Amino acid sequence: MRLGYARKSTFDQQHALQIDALKADGCERIFTETASGLKADRPELRQLLDHARPGDVIVVYSLSRLARSIRHLLDVAEDLRAREIGLKSITEGFDTTSPAGRFMFNVLGALGQMEVELLRERTHAGLRAARARGRVGGRPKALDTVKLTVVKTLMTEGSLTMAEIAEHVQVAPSTIYRALKGGRSALA
Repeated sequence: MRLGYARKSTFDQQHALQIDALKADGCERIFTETASGLKADRPELRQLLDHARPGDVIVVYSLSRLARSIRHLLDVAEDLRAREIGLKSITEGFDTTSPAGRFMFNVLGALGQMEVELLRERTHAGLRAARARGRVGGRPKALDTVKLTVVKTLMTEGSLTMAEIAEHVQVAPSTIYRALKGGRSALA
């Protein structure tokens, strides 16, 4: 069965162009939706994906109507492939039911993977550059050297419990134990 999916982003746009193209392509049922492509939860798309069975082909006017990003497109297409459901885009000439279409899907998959790896590489390079300039990411330490000195002084006096010392320097007792060499056993 050929199942169509038409999506428009705003209420003042029309589905007509997409629906006409999907009908001309032989779609027996067409799911229409008005929602931003950036929305992760699109009820009609979810209903279409739940309705599709092995051997069916999902047809879209354009791949941009189906997915919100290349990563999302690859995830949807991989899910469909695993379920033995074809995917066809009218404007891009993309059809995973043919050898050429599967090849194009693999090329898109490779490009998507390269995009992910380049993003990861740029992120790591940025972190290395920040570290080289002395900037270290992450949460600041709750128990800095001044507070640790206060803790050790109060522990040496012995007049306060660990809970009272922790309250005094505004940290949890466990934070103090982690900062002390030997942890709780250092107190024994």
